[in-house]
Amino acid sequence: MTRALFIVDVQNDFTERGALGVEGGDAVAERISRYLAAHADDYALIVASRDWHHGDDDNGGHFSDAPDFVDTWPVHCVGGTFGADYDEVFDTSRVTHHLKKGQGKPAYSLFEGVTDEGETAAQLLEGHGIRDIDVVGIATDYCVRASALDALGAGRRVRVLTDLVAGVHPASSAAALTEIGTAGAELTTSDA
Repeated sequence: MTRALFIVDVQNDFTERGALGVEGGDAVAERISRYLAAHADDYALIVASRDWHHGDDDNGGHFSDAPDFVDTWPVHCVGGTFGADYDEVFDTSRVTHHLKKGQGKPAYSLFEGVTDEGETAAQLLEGHGIRDIDVVGIATDYCVRASALDALGAGRRVRVLTDLVAGVHPASSAAALTEIGTAGAELTTSDA
């Protein structure tokens, strides 16, 4: 098996109750959990990422009291808080590796994260001979986009399961999916 599933940032602060809540975030978390229950055995690796920011600094300019919601953001996903935890309806029991990203600096792509043991996504892919990656999660127009583009840049075949993502804005999410598709990813659904 040479396929991995990347689950991007399905966290409380990115679902409806959070600091940067995305409409449909809880529903996507639930759909991802159902998908995992049926398809986890189809993957050699199941990697979930989380924003994991410092609570006592601006994380390299990522946090701002006057955020522009493009490069700067309100405080979110502070490590060890409810906001940084996985969404409560996201069943992580089949996740094989957990990556934390941010940790003092801006980070969008799952490829910028590390496990608690210090392994990167690139090392996990190489170590397990992964050639194909399915990408799901939150938010389509930011971290899902960055993760899918980095997976393509790493020379992998990429599919984005469009029914298992949720974005901040409809227009920018549609633009992100178009960009990802133009870059070479397959846009499909989880039941295809």
